[in-house]
Order: sequence, then structure tokens, then C-alpha cells
Amino acid sequence: MTDEPTAPDAGPVPLRLRRRAAATREILDAAQEHIALHGPSGLSLRSVARSLGMTVQALYHYFPSRDELTTALITEAYHHLADAVQAALDTAPPDGDLPTFITAAEAFRGWGLDNPARFQLIYGTPLLDYQAPTDGRTTAGARRIAAVFRRELFGAFTDEQLARTEVPPLSLALRARFEQLPPEAVGGLPPQAAALFISAWGHLHGLVVLEVFGHTAFIGPLQAEVFRGAMHNLLSDVHRRIPAG
Repeated sequence: MTDEPTAPDAGPVPLRLRRRAAATREILDAAQEHIALHGPSGLSLRSVARSLGMTVQALYHYFPSRDELTTALITEAYHHLADAVQAALDTAPPDGDLPTFITAAEAFRGWGLDNPARFQLIYGTPLLDYQAPTDGRTTAGARRIAAVFRRELFGAFTDEQLARTEVPPLSLALRARFEQLPPEAVGGLPPQAAALFISAWGHLHGLVVLEVFGHTAFIGPLQAEVFRGAMHNLLSDVHRRIPAG
């Protein structure tokens, strides 16, 4: 018998890998605490290493650069947010009165309010000199979030209905651009629906940004009521623009 974790049809995870995973987790947690105190732009490998009692050279064995650590933080934040939104949908009463789109929107808002530094990291001012990797690590979670809201907004409609979405006329260049986007992005929607989705996302996201960054604090605790009302209006407007089957 052994207490070591095992994977199906595999032997115990080597001690070296377990120690590396544990150290990586400690570094990420320390970095999250650092950005909570100093903001994403204040992230420093030297300060993170010092808080863990290790040298910056030792930290380089796990994250060779500030960009690598930033990439890991962004990737994890997006997936943590996507998990929170999906968890809210999974636990919502199946016969509840609240539309599932609003459940998802409120989970998005709640995560942002609970994690303002991480929200700023992924949705705030781009970090100076940071270059996101081209392998898609920092966008996979963002695509998950987009897919959830796309499903909740448009899942009840056919492609033919979405192709007749009522929006201001689109230029040929914009239509072509939407059609070039990968299927997992808004490019999987007819151009009119893609334009409507971006508009809806901007409305939802913009309200959360205002609240997370304190610009609607004058409303106090009534911000939740304002947000829910805005999401009801947004959902009604989106569905009003899609013809009935």
C-alpha cells in the first residue's frame, strides 16, 4: 500500500514532480498576493522570490522570466473565472425564474468583485512590455467564457434565425473579417449575430469594469439591482433582434 497519488493505469507520481508542482503552486499563490497588493504592473520576480525565502535564480527554474509568470497567472485567472461561471450555471435551479444568461452574467460580475486584482490582470490596462505567447495559453480560458455566453444568448436559435439578426448594415470588410475568425470564436456565428454578440458582451463587461474599478460606487449596494436590471434589458433587446422561427 502507498499514500502516493496515482493516475489510472500509471505508477505513483515521482517525488520530484510532486515537489515541483507544489513549489509552482506556492509561487503562483505568492504572485497573486503580490498583484493584489501592488497591482499587475507591480509584479516583480525578485519580490515574489523574497516572499518565499528563495533566490530569484531558484525561481527562474520554475518561471524563466516575468512574462512566463504573468502568462501562468493570466491563464489560471481566465480558467478560474470560466469555472466560476459554469459552476453557477450547473448549480442554478432547473426551474428557476432567473434566465440562465443572467445567472452567468452575475457569476461573471461576482468573480470580478471577489478578485479585483486578477480581473484587472486579464481585463485592465495591458501590461507594459508584456508579450502573450502565440500558443493560445492565455486565450483558451477567454474562449471558454465566450462560448458560455454565446450559448446562453443564442442557444435557442437556429443558424437561419441568427443569419437574419437585425443589426445596422455591416460593411463587406467587417463581414469578411468575422468569417475569417476561428469557429470557436465569434466567427462561428453568422456575421450579424457576431456583431450583436460583441455589442452585448461590451455592455455586460463594461458594467462590471465600472463596478470593479469603483466608478459606480455612488450607488452602493444597489449596484447588484442595477446590474440585474441591465442584464434583463440586454437579454430582451438581443432576443428582440432575432426573428422568430
